[in-house]
Amino acid sequence: MRYLPLTDADRGAMMDVIGVGSVDDLYSDVPKSVHLLEPVDLPVHQGELEVEGALSAMAAANVPAGSVPFFLGAGAYRHHVPAAVDYLIQRGEFLTSYTPYQPEVSQGTLQYLFEFQTQVALITGMDVANASMYDGATSCAEAALMARRVTKRKNVLLSGGLHPHYAETTDTLLKFVDGTVETLEPDIDGMEDITGQIGAETACVVVQYPDLFGRIRDLQPIADACHDAGALLVVAMTEIVSLGALKAPGDMGADIVAAEGRSLGNLLNFGGPYVGLFATREKFVRQMPGQLAGETVDTDGKRGCVLTLSTREQHSRREKATSNICTNSGLCALAFTIHLSLLGEEGFRRLAHLNHAKAIQLAEKIEAGGGEILTATFFNEFTIRVSGSAADLVDRLAAENVLAGVPVSRLLPGRAGAENLLLVATTETVTEEDMDCLCAAMQEAA
Repeated sequence: MRYLPLTDADRGAMMDVIGVGSVDDLYSDVPKSVHLLEPVDLPVHQGELEVEGALSAMAAANVPAGSVPFFLGAGAYRHHVPAAVDYLIQRGEFLTSYTPYQPEVSQGTLQYLFEFQTQVALITGMDVANASMYDGATSCAEAALMARRVTKRKNVLLSGGLHPHYAETTDTLLKFVDGTVETLEPDIDGMEDITGQIGAETACVVVQYPDLFGRIRDLQPIADACHDAGALLVVAMTEIVSLGALKAPGDMGADIVAAEGRSLGNLLNFGGPYVGLFATREKFVRQMPGQLAGETVDTDGKRGCVLTLSTREQHSRREKATSNICTNSGLCALAFTIHLSLLGEEGFRRLAHLNHAKAIQLAEKIEAGGGEILTATFFNEFTIRVSGSAADLVDRLAAENVLAGVPVSRLLPGRAGAENLLLVATTETVTEEDMDCLCAAMQEAA
């Protein structure tokens, strides 16, 4: 390859130093089942015009979320993003900036990160927040690692109501450290007794709020049980808009909050990018991963911002770093901050209440049509039981341009009782006509 000027001798010398016999040996930890044995089936070369035409044709096969009744959720919720957000984040001062290594020329970036942290700490009810993580799943995994450092214990206990993607990410990141990651059975019936599973070596308990099935529960008893046993309570959240209506995790004893912030300021964008939120108690701040922007004064006594804490491997010895996440989702964090600033506290509460009201309205319509709602207390997402396969129902309705929800079997493949469960989410973007369309399509399919 013309961009890799190394000779065979160069590559051989490097492999000798690190002690491998071939380049393939570098991938020995990657399961053989996911190895690419043949080149990707793509054209070798095309001109720009041809590429644009091919990609446009592929894109035209998608159904845009805003063009049909949309009830998908399970961690990715469609919200309205004000036009001002996209306009402001595309300003050159923001779009081209990176980690603010030089505070004297990065005051704008540092200030919005400081404001972002303040917003996250306020809505989660925590003392301090960092300048963002990759996404909610990696925030959850980093919270488990942090809890191990704080408690000097090894084991992590995950609720069965935790999103499987968050559980899998946590399990992957902790795979090569001492200790165990135990995930309880999916809490489909809402009878999970997680406090009874806390042991003497439990570093933390991770629960989702609202949980995978949309349920809301009081976290204070779990927090009390954790603290009595010397463990920490980690609260994972996939829908940050819920905090405009629900009691903050910090007000129920949470020690760490690991959340997904994409719902504010960021569109679905075919799966990303996302923005991880991470907040904790002030006494744990030295163990918090990522970066922390702080406020100070300059030599003239004027307000200024700096990177107060950067205990990541890029800024310290690798063995002393709290995290190997070496960047933050800065532009997505900025979009979050702008959107929340435009809403204000009252607007944030109104948005949350509107989401909840829409969910209640849809639940009532489904029940009136003979549907069974399994989630008793919810925010903007709940689980329903359908006759037959929920996955088949979703496919049939998608063919009619109704995106009905997420089959639980997609998230929990092979789990008994999951085949006929459907997760349905509503936001402020759902209209009454959309609800009627979904209910009519479901009744016709049944």
